Amino acid sequence: MAEPHSAPEPSRSSGGGSGGGPLYRRPAPLLFEPAEAAPDDEHFFGLESLTDPKELLDRATELVHAFRAAADRAQEYQASAAAQLADPKRFDKLPDEAIADRGGWSEEYARKMIQFGQDLLRDRVPGTRPPGRQ
Repeated sequence: MAEPHSAPEPSRSSGGGSGGGPLYRRPAPLLFEPAEAAPDDEHFFGLESLTDPKELLDRATELVHAFRAAADRAQEYQASAAAQLADPKRFDKLPDEAIADRGGWSEEYARKMIQFGQDLLRDRVPGTRPPGRQ
């Protein structure tokens, strides 16, 4: 019995247009493909290349302050989100236990974060203070 008809294989040669079939080409990378990792994973904000200990201490201290400020700000966003999720006016209000689970906290810590978030929201947004409270 004869084998089923199959498509001809493309030419793998790189020689000009007389090869007969199409050439294999590597597809262009997509815009969202990650770049290849650098072979040296020891880079940390360029600190490893600093040789002057005074400059290293100054730069490392700047980074510590920046990371602490970022952590504090992120915590404020966590608290604001927890307060919004616990708002009794929301139809999808979450109980403290569910907020604690989502945040990876204890229930007691979740209640403190909710309170902190309520204070932040009340103080940050003009006109959000409940009537009769100053």
